[in-house]
Amino acid sequence: MSYFITGTDTNVGKTLVSCALLQGFAAQGLRVAGMKPVAAGCDQQGLNEDVEQLLAAGNLSLSREAVNPYCFAQAMAPHLAAQLSGVRIDLQRIALSCRLLSEQADIVIAEGVGGFAVPLNDEQDGADLACLLKLPVILVVGIRLGCLNHARLTADAIVRCGLELAGWVANCVDGSMSMQNENIAALQQRIRAPLLGVVPHYPVSPDARDVANLLDISLLNH
Repeated sequence: MSYFITGTDTNVGKTLVSCALLQGFAAQGLRVAGMKPVAAGCDQQGLNEDVEQLLAAGNLSLSREAVNPYCFAQAMAPHLAAQLSGVRIDLQRIALSCRLLSEQADIVIAEGVGGFAVPLNDEQDGADLACLLKLPVILVVGIRLGCLNHARLTADAIVRCGLELAGWVANCVDGSMSMQNENIAALQQRIRAPLLGVVPHYPVSPDARDVANLLDISLLNH
């Protein structure tokens, strides 16, 4: 079984949760591979931080091209980054890469870019990619002001697409938010999928291995 990781927005911790899931499944003795179908934003060496973290969290020897079919230098919406590069993002190419990874790994964690419905080309978006891959979806909710609306809309969109919402993770990205626990409880009442774990606010980026201990992957049907 493999999973598609999406979020309520950008910068809500999708990569952190993806790496934590990879660590958790690897601890069970499984062969695991992370995938970032589309990445936007590279350093001076042409490397994307999310891709590098996913490569490090997996336990297979994989090329960057296999893990990340599309990588753009500019940190912006993927369809715009692709236009600037003179490239059209082809979802079939991504699906092929995912199938090839699935032949090598027991678990593939495919991390989407931005939110669930971010455009990927002139006609298709992240939701279309998730539907093409036909993977159960794990939703990362950035717990901050506005998260109730964003989480409920995203969860509803996933279900409307005919996809399985396998679970969700609450990531407390705003350490100053009041009534965090009450907001998480409100989402538990309204999202029809198991809460896999709550990631507290960290002043600095945490180690994915520590976050893995906060997630209950036994709640996933893999």
